[in-house]
Amino acid sequence: MTFSLAGLLGNSAPGQATGLDRSTVSLTALANLNALSPQNVPQIAPAATTVAAVEKIAPEKIGVEPVAAAEEEEFDTLAQAVAAQDSAAADEALQCLAGAIYFESKGEPLTGQLAVAEVIINRAKSGRFPADVCAVVKQRGQFSFVRGGQIPNINAGTAYRTAIAVAKVALADAWNSPAQKALYFNTPDRRPSVRAVKVASIGNHVFYR
Repeated sequence: MTFSLAGLLGNSAPGQATGLDRSTVSLTALANLNALSPQNVPQIAPAATTVAAVEKIAPEKIGVEPVAAAEEEEFDTLAQAVAAQDSAAADEALQCLAGAIYFESKGEPLTGQLAVAEVIINRAKSGRFPADVCAVVKQRGQFSFVRGGQIPNINAGTAYRTAIAVAKVALADAWNSPAQKALYFNTPDRRPSVRAVKVASIGNHVFYR
C-alpha cells in the first residue's frame, strides 16, 4: 500500500495529472468525428434559384403599367370622349365644375364647354386664384350665376348630364382644349378687366390668358 502511493507521488508534477492519457482521449475523439455519416451533415441548397426568381419579376409587380393601357383611353373626337363618360357627379369638385359649365356655356358647342372647364381648372393651378375647383367657381365677383357663395340647384336634364360628362373629360385631361392656358373668358362685346392675351374664340365666348 505504501509502495503504490509513493510510486504515484514520484511520477506526479505540480499542476499535472499523470493518470490521464491525453493521446488516448484525442484519438478517441477523432475516431468519433471521423465516424460521422454524410447524411448527418446539413445540406445547403444552392442560391441560384433565388437569382432566377428575381430575374423573372413581371413589370406590373413593381408598379410599371403596360403602355397599351394608356392607348385604350384615346378618342377620335371630343364627342366620343364626352359620350364615353357616365352622368354620375361623384364628388364636390365635379359638381362645382359641371355647374359652372352648365350655367356659363350650356347650348355652346362641346369645345366651348370644355374651354370653360379649362379656364376653371387653370385658375386652380395658377397660384393666382383659389387652389381648388369649388373655391374658384364660388369666388366672389367671378361668376354671375353664383348666389351668396352657392351654386343654384340644377334640374338633372340632358344639358346638365352633358356638363357632367364634359367636366369629367376636362378633369381627366382626356381631350386637348383649344383654349389651353386660358384664365378668363367673356362674351365678344366685353373684355376682361385685367390685361390679357386672346387665346381662342369659341361659340359665344372669347378666351384669354
